[in-house]
Amino acid sequence: MSNGDMFEKNHDEIDFEFLGNIRGKNWRIQTNIYGNGSTSAGREERYNLWFDPADDFHHYTILWTASHIIFYVDNIPIREFKRTAEMGGDFPSKPMSLYATIWDGSDWATNGGKYRVNYKYAPYVAEFSDLVLHGCAVDPIEFSSKRCDGTQSWEQLTTSITPSQRSKMDSFRRKHMTYSYCYDQTRYKVAPPECVINPREAERLKKFDPVTFGGGRRHHGKRHHHMRASRS
Repeated sequence: MSNGDMFEKNHDEIDFEFLGNIRGKNWRIQTNIYGNGSTSAGREERYNLWFDPADDFHHYTILWTASHIIFYVDNIPIREFKRTAEMGGDFPSKPMSLYATIWDGSDWATNGGKYRVNYKYAPYVAEFSDLVLHGCAVDPIEFSSKRCDGTQSWEQLTTSITPSQRSKMDSFRRKHMTYSYCYDQTRYKVAPPECVINPREAERLKKFDPVTFGGGRRHHGKRHHHMRASRS
C-alpha cells in the first residue's frame, strides 16, 4: 500500500515484498513500513517461506489501524508493529491505495545484487485471487472518510494478537526470520525508538550474522543496502 503518487515527498507505505529465491533455496519475503517519506530509516524485516509461493495461492494480509500494523501469512501473524509517541509522523497515517507490481530489485534484493534478473525468461507474471478490502473509502479532495465498510467494528480490528496467535508468531520468527532492522548494528548504532529488543531474537540473529547483528567490522563484501526512495 502506498500514496507516493499523491504525497511524493512525504509518502506513507506498507509493503509485502517477494524477494525471489536461488534454485533449491527457500523463497524470501520482506515487510517494510514508511511514514511521512521516512525512507532514510528503513524498517525492513525478512523471512524465509516454508513453501513455494509460485506453486499455489496463499493468503497475505495486512491489518493497519491507528495504533498498530500486523502482517499475516496464511492467517499466521508474522510481524506486529506498534505505534509509539517517539515515532511521530513516521507511523503511516495518511490515506493509501493498494498496488500490486513486479519490479526489478536486482541492485539489492538478491544477496546484495549478486544475482540479477535474467530477462530472457520474460515475460514475468503474477496472479492474484480473492482480494478482500475492509476499511473506509476516502474522498480524494477532502481526505475525509464518508463511507466505511461495516462488516467489522473498530473494536474488532484493534484487538491485540491472541495468546495462541502470538505463540504461532514467535514460532514463525524463531524459525524463519533472517533479518530485522531493530538488530542491525551496522545501520543503527542505537535502535530506532519503536524497537522492542527481544534478547532471544538478538542472540539468534547474532549467531546467524555476527557482523550485521553483533556490531563487528565487515572486512570484505558490500555495504548493506538502503531501500529505494519511493515506489508507487
